[in-house]
Amino acid sequence: MPPTVSTVVERDGLYELHEGTDVLDSPRYNPDIAPTRVHERTWNQWHITALWVGMSICVPTYTLGGVLTAYFGLSVGEALLAILLANIIVLIPLTLNAFAGTKYGIPFPVLLRSSFGVIGSNVPCLIRALVACGWFGIQTLFGGLAIHLFLGSLFEGWKALGGVGEVIGFMLFWALNLWVVIRGAESIKWLETLSAPLLLLVGAGLLAWALPNISITELLAQPPKRPEGASVTSYFCAGLTAMVGFWATLSLNIPDFSRYAKSQRAQIVGQVLGLPLTMFLFAALGVVMTAASVSLVGEMVSDPVSLIGHIKSPGWVAIAMALIIVATLSTNTAANIVSPTNDFQNLAPKLIGRTRAVLLTGVVGLLLMGHELLKKLGLIVSDVSLETVYSNWLLGYSSLLGPIAGIMVVDYFLIRKQQLDLAGLYRDDLYPAWHWRGFVALGVPVVLTLMSLGSPVFSWFYDYGWFTGSALGGVLYYGLCVLSQPVATPARA
Repeated sequence: MPPTVSTVVERDGLYELHEGTDVLDSPRYNPDIAPTRVHERTWNQWHITALWVGMSICVPTYTLGGVLTAYFGLSVGEALLAILLANIIVLIPLTLNAFAGTKYGIPFPVLLRSSFGVIGSNVPCLIRALVACGWFGIQTLFGGLAIHLFLGSLFEGWKALGGVGEVIGFMLFWALNLWVVIRGAESIKWLETLSAPLLLLVGAGLLAWALPNISITELLAQPPKRPEGASVTSYFCAGLTAMVGFWATLSLNIPDFSRYAKSQRAQIVGQVLGLPLTMFLFAALGVVMTAASVSLVGEMVSDPVSLIGHIKSPGWVAIAMALIIVATLSTNTAANIVSPTNDFQNLAPKLIGRTRAVLLTGVVGLLLMGHELLKKLGLIVSDVSLETVYSNWLLGYSSLLGPIAGIMVVDYFLIRKQQLDLAGLYRDDLYPAWHWRGFVALGVPVVLTLMSLGSPVFSWFYDYGWFTGSALGGVLYYGLCVLSQPVATPARA
């Protein structure tokens, strides 16, 4: 029996694929990374706003101000300005890369097949997946600590477990995260929608607790921790790059969520409303709370989980820890599990479905945090701090992800003119297996970044890695495509 040919239907600017056997039998297809149907695109602007509120209100956001002041030599005011400006900047690739997901209903790895090739897309996918698995492990450490403190507030004997209790909490939180994502996109949507107002209340409550114990004027007047007389420009730009790197990951795989958006307006408005202000306010709350912690609990504490753990009332600790668990869960499931789940499926769609991909994400995240877990169990002794790894991770990885963002935007808007062959993305006969132009445009900035690490003259290329990488990657890709004149494949209707 001859294969049936897939067709594409357009409805109000949204494209829907009706799969024939040419796609259904392809090794590049499975139902979980297939384009969403138009009726499945149910996320309005408030769902997307809630998504960003849920992802932004988390322990790492709370500590950003401290990272910028301690490791990047900025004053409190400079740090908060860097956070706000970085999140306005990152809105540009976020909204642009979301367009294809909304229009065609495709996830991040399928969109990458246009610029890197049907098989070649796995390389940038795995780069993205690794950093997500790392963040998944870091967030799970915070969530596990919250579970440990929650149980310790309810059962006096639990506190005596110490690091063992934290590891048990880690594993419980680890399993809870995987369970939510295995249930699918609708469970994530409702988790984010229900948790967003709760998280805003947590922030307001913490602020009300802290404000009587701190002078905002004195806090802003504190001198920065950088050499006296040093120019602020290089320190500020390095910090700005790191803050852009905080969401550089999501600026790539935002199609994983925008494929569920009702319209382009919904994804744009939702992201504008949900991201910059939430990040700025919760990071500012972290700065205030850290400064107030000396008065509140007698010592400086830089993360909210440990700070709340110092409260003497077991009832309030239990309530606060429950809300912290919800906050970390809403961030972790959306920001750190969805992307690698799709990325791992892209490796072998017929062999790796959503459940297997989620479990693979969990195992990689667990292995990456093995060092910290062994420290908590007392099996190894190490001076390596999670905060140092965290700050270096932000800056270093943004240098690798920047070129991918630039290539994606240029490919979709300038080379393909927002026209993709939807069925062709799931077959082997239309788009190349390896798109060499994408790899050259990615490889050159990465090599220059690595070379700049050992060169004081070109250290700026690393310090401003996301900006230099995305600009150079995009320009190189455009030039190579224009010179070699690749065929832009139109969408089939």
